[in-house]
Amino acid sequence: MPGLSTPCPIIRVANVGKKYRLFASPSERLKELFHPFGKQYHRDFWALRGITLNVPSGETLGILGRNGSGKSTLLQIIASVLEPTEGTVAVDGRVSALLELGAGFDAELTGRQNVILYSTLAGLTRSEAQARLPEILRFADIGPHVDQPMKTYSTGMFIRLAFAAAISIDPDILIIDEALAVGDGLFQQKCFSRLHEFQRAGKTIVLVTHDPQVVTRHCSRAIVIEYGTLLFDGTPAEAVSRYYEVLYGEGPAPLVLPGPEIGLAPSSDAGAGLVAELFALGDPADGLAARPNYNANEFRFGTHGARIVDIAVLAGGRRDVTRVLSGERVDIYVRAAFAVPVTEPVWGLFLKSKDGVLIYGTTTSMQRWKTAESAPGQETVVRFSCPLPLKDGDYFLDFGLGHMVDGKYVAFDGRCGAVHLRIDSTPWLDGLTDIRAEYAEVYHGTPSRTPPSGGPS
Repeated sequence: MPGLSTPCPIIRVANVGKKYRLFASPSERLKELFHPFGKQYHRDFWALRGITLNVPSGETLGILGRNGSGKSTLLQIIASVLEPTEGTVAVDGRVSALLELGAGFDAELTGRQNVILYSTLAGLTRSEAQARLPEILRFADIGPHVDQPMKTYSTGMFIRLAFAAAISIDPDILIIDEALAVGDGLFQQKCFSRLHEFQRAGKTIVLVTHDPQVVTRHCSRAIVIEYGTLLFDGTPAEAVSRYYEVLYGEGPAPLVLPGPEIGLAPSSDAGAGLVAELFALGDPADGLAARPNYNANEFRFGTHGARIVDIAVLAGGRRDVTRVLSGERVDIYVRAAFAVPVTEPVWGLFLKSKDGVLIYGTTTSMQRWKTAESAPGQETVVRFSCPLPLKDGDYFLDFGLGHMVDGKYVAFDGRCGAVHLRIDSTPWLDGLTDIRAEYAEVYHGTPSRTPPSGGPS
């Protein structure tokens, strides 16, 4: 990881853009090629535009973005597989790239032949490639299939061998495009273990993933790309919040909430008296901002068809708690005001560590919990209740409220890191969570050895 001084960039991307010509049909491509006056039949499509990025040596950079946002195009340009239309890229050191399935491998050749070919193209001599072959095959663990043509491989087998080959050449820069999402859990654990070895050795890693938890757990920095442009560059936790905004924050322009005419739909076990004590019903102001556990650095997004206007956290009869004991049950009341009619709102609760790692997350849709229909001007209060058997430390709660549109979740209001809780645990709890292991001695004594039947007495 970078020290006190900033390392020199090992990857320098300056104002890079990649343009493609799109034709409506193959015939129009031919028309343009042979037109006597150079008439254009294509339209320009910029897969990337204006990307400027420096990656210091030893950094692990995660890249998030929707399908088609330009992530893979950027990786291919850094790996010199593609030439940029504009801008410059400078890369210092040996690069090993694991790009889309099939890149750099010949499906007609056997796995063994492909490994030798890949290694020699990466700069190793044939004897060096042969020397590293046993370790590559051991890591890939695909057995006798290594001597079969790769066109017969499953996707998992393909990625196993490709990843093993990519890490074997001892690169200065390792580039991975979504490959870690393929394969079983045991192989993924082995891959991440090897990535950690690379990090400890000061290698530079650039990886594309759709899994935000990979970014928060394994990256020191992250960027978000949207429509070919650099939307965000910063800490992994912040990048994940921006990525969620891209995924779930689309929709109509924000709506103005109506007047104070409301109809309360409290949670089934919370009486109207308690709700009235906890919340200033009908007040459009954000009540959460005045709570002692509020995190002013929260990230918020959504269409504002409804707003989460207050959250109250109770534990052990205490209100507005900022600290709870490990394992203590916490009741979280969430108040929202609706500006649009919603047949079945979707509520979500997510618990994260201070570095953004998702510890727990659920929604009413995932749990198939029935939610009350809401109309403009109504308010709803719901309750989530759960124990928090976690190691002492700082934790943050995310809240979401939205609905499903054509099978896609659209967020009315997403409040990431809105509530901060400090959890206190016993000093003998190690790790992240308390799984309540039990211990018992089931035997203690000096066993007597009974000679076998017919043996010496």
